[in-house]
Amino acid sequence: MKWMLLTGVVVMLVLMARAAEEKVSYPTTKRSDFTETLHGEKVADPYRWLEDDVRKSKDVENWVADENKVTFGYLEKIAARKPLQKRLTDLWNYERYSAPFKEGGRYFFARNDGLQNQSVLYTMDTLDGKPRLLLDPNKLSKDGTIALTGFEVSPDGKRAAVSLSEAGSDWQNIKVLDIETGQFLDDDLKWVKFSGMSWTKDARGFFYSRYDEPEGGSKFTGANKFQKAYFHTVGKAQKDDTLVYERKDQPDWSFSVAQTDDGKYELKTTRKGTDAKYRVAFREAGKTDFIDIVDEFANEYSFIDNAGPIFYFKTDLKAPLGRVIAIDIRKPKPEDWMELIPQAPEKLGGVGLVGNLFVCSYLKDVRSVVKCYTPEGKLVREVELPGIGSAAGFGGKRAEKE
Repeated sequence: MKWMLLTGVVVMLVLMARAAEEKVSYPTTKRSDFTETLHGEKVADPYRWLEDDVRKSKDVENWVADENKVTFGYLEKIAARKPLQKRLTDLWNYERYSAPFKEGGRYFFARNDGLQNQSVLYTMDTLDGKPRLLLDPNKLSKDGTIALTGFEVSPDGKRAAVSLSEAGSDWQNIKVLDIETGQFLDDDLKWVKFSGMSWTKDARGFFYSRYDEPEGGSKFTGANKFQKAYFHTVGKAQKDDTLVYERKDQPDWSFSVAQTDDGKYELKTTRKGTDAKYRVAFREAGKTDFIDIVDEFANEYSFIDNAGPIFYFKTDLKAPLGRVIAIDIRKPKPEDWMELIPQAPEKLGGVGLVGNLFVCSYLKDVRSVVKCYTPEGKLVREVELPGIGSAAGFGGKRAEKE
């Protein structure tokens, strides 16, 4: 079997090499006389025109079309391409489901028949009930260019905040879906990027983050600066959203705000760039000012859950493989933090608090190991998995067994 696989790989490589020997004739790319002065020096940038928005510049549109013609003309001559495509299609063509989750007395899951570009969302009233199609993102546009990038159900199970992107853009629009009817409401939030959505306990609305509307034609070319956190009340226009937090002196910081499940506190996480190093602050729900818990970008602090004023975090502070700590927000100084689950020999991945147990997923020898701990950090058991592989989806509520 191994020699057959090796032979197949060698044949494909030979065929690809033969195709590579063919001379490729590239289209001519024009050069402009554009220069700019940087730090007192004139710098030539003859291809600056290629940074123009392809949706608006005919020159860029034609250049992309010419380059694609060359590229795909070359790829289509590779003899191994179709057999490889068929093999990959055969391997990928199987029905698959996401792990179900429960919110507001309803169950939700995603299903893919095998070759759908995006999985379809379903809901049902009981785990053994009949699934009802809720949202098929493949039908949001005729050409299939609108992608579902986020889906957060309200605590009462009546609505969902849905984020959508078009044509692969990082820009997202957030809409509100009525779970009962499967129809979108009038809410339409724009200029959203790098943002989650977090409902409040009363399901009145949700927190999200966005940028100011880009000036002129810089929507797809300008740098994004000064992200702001907002609260959106369902049924209101975006212009009426409440500004929750901004930093006018920090253009590169981004923010996320979430309310704890008990509705008593709101947590603000601040990031700089893509590093998993966060600043963390909290406030009582309804208050204005946030109180710092962590005021520097030094380590990861991923919020897990809370028990009143005791907040649980997964962190790599003094534990590069990860551990779980508890912080009493009434005494938030580091010397008062408590270690619940110490660093293990294996890397700690996801952590959830379900049924009053910490469910921790570790990576050991390239396979998942799942262990359950009490809120005090005592090991209860290791979850028996059906075999070697990756396990995920251990989410839920602290007060529920599912």
